[in-house]
Amino acid sequence: MSSVNNPVNPQKSRRGLERIWHATLISLDGFRAAWKEAAFRQEVLCAIVMVPAAFWVGRTWAETALLAAVVVLVMIVELLNTGIEAAIDRVGPEWHSFSKNAKDVGSAAVLLSILLCCGIWFAALWHRFAG
Repeated sequence: MSSVNNPVNPQKSRRGLERIWHATLISLDGFRAAWKEAAFRQEVLCAIVMVPAAFWVGRTWAETALLAAVVVLVMIVELLNTGIEAAIDRVGPEWHSFSKNAKDVGSAAVLLSILLCCGIWFAALWHRFAG
């Protein structure tokens, strides 16, 4: 059989609701894998507090959405960083400057997302309580 009739990834041949269902299961596997990372667990715990707090701090729907979105953004960037790290570790455990750079860039992205989140939350809290 050719690889066209028998794809390496069966997800590619699925259509409609079956594809959506299997994509959801794959995503849940991703969350389970990320849960093993302490940083992701800490960010989820922060989100459990901060997303509901966004409804209290935000004065408009746009402010509330922005406050919640930047918290979720931190988790998204952490998931991407975890994926980068897993891919690099799959290549090999030995030290290499390219691997270090990839991991460092992923870490920098997480840091920027956290700084953005903190800056927006600080400004919103300042506006809400000091303004």
